[in-house]
Amino acid sequence: MKTIDIKATNLQAMFQTLKGAIGGTFKSQLNEGELYIDNGLGKGFIRGIELERDTIFVEFDIKFKEDVKFAIKSPQRAVANFLYCKEGKLSHSFINSNKTKTVETFQTGISANITTNENHISFYKDVYVNSTIISVNTSKTSSREHPINQMVSEIFIKNKTEDYSYTGSYNLKIADSINQLKAIKQSGVVRTLLIQGLVNVILAMEIEQHSIDLKSAENPTGSLTSFELKQVKELSDYINNFPETNLSVTELAAKISISPAKVQEGFKLMHGKTLNNYIRYVRVKKSEELIKNTDLNISEIVYSLGFSSRSYFSKIFKAQYNCSPIEYKQNIKLAATA
Repeated sequence: MKTIDIKATNLQAMFQTLKGAIGGTFKSQLNEGELYIDNGLGKGFIRGIELERDTIFVEFDIKFKEDVKFAIKSPQRAVANFLYCKEGKLSHSFINSNKTKTVETFQTGISANITTNENHISFYKDVYVNSTIISVNTSKTSSREHPINQMVSEIFIKNKTEDYSYTGSYNLKIADSINQLKAIKQSGVVRTLLIQGLVNVILAMEIEQHSIDLKSAENPTGSLTSFELKQVKELSDYINNFPETNLSVTELAAKISISPAKVQEGFKLMHGKTLNNYIRYVRVKKSEELIKNTDLNISEIVYSLGFSSRSYFSKIFKAQYNCSPIEYKQNIKLAATA
């Protein structure tokens, strides 16, 4: 196993350490950095950005060609780390500890150094990983300046007497937010603000998941396996790509080879909606995009998205956007000519 020691106190210094240890091409803009690797050790990206409230966000999108361990220095009682694995798997442990926790696809993990000062994040040979880490500074100085940091400290550090490591249940909603992060094309301050907003959402969902798991410790993931959850995610992507689909719940479940009951459970877990309600939601959202960005009339949009009737479409569009499709189209034209 290759071990990479990281003793940096800021993001830029961390990237310089990584570049020296594993090679690659580094580029940076404002408070953001990206290291691209394509060599004998592995291939992929490590990206990071320093955000407000003394928070650092790092994304790994990479496959290593051998086992790799990052040994990251972390001061006692001063940092809480929130890990999420969107694809693949990785593990976490503390220095001088034989206890290792594996975080698999769609799982969350939280750690804080209480008695030691080093975290170990390990990647497995030939396993593609897309994961994120949000590191929140919970030192006395940051906690005094930022109430959210203080609250994080009170939940995960304040009354702890030993190093804290938690592996949570499966959460597919966080994967959606990470996809939105990847889709950000803006630059400069707009990009930073958009990333900050989504990182706040991800952090909130990880803390919420932790709270839910503590209340439902006996069976936090329901009856679905990680494979079945991944299949549900693929079905969600299919619906987003083909919102006009008129397949039944049974037919859609057959596409991913799991039962209709488990499909419904997965959609409740991931989207807070039944499968049919999610399809309806996606169709209305797509219709709003078509009204705004194309010259299609309302009847053409209704037909293209597979709605049963124009009156039904108008009813659910108004329920979602608080105005009829015609009113929405007229308002867009008025705004364009103003």
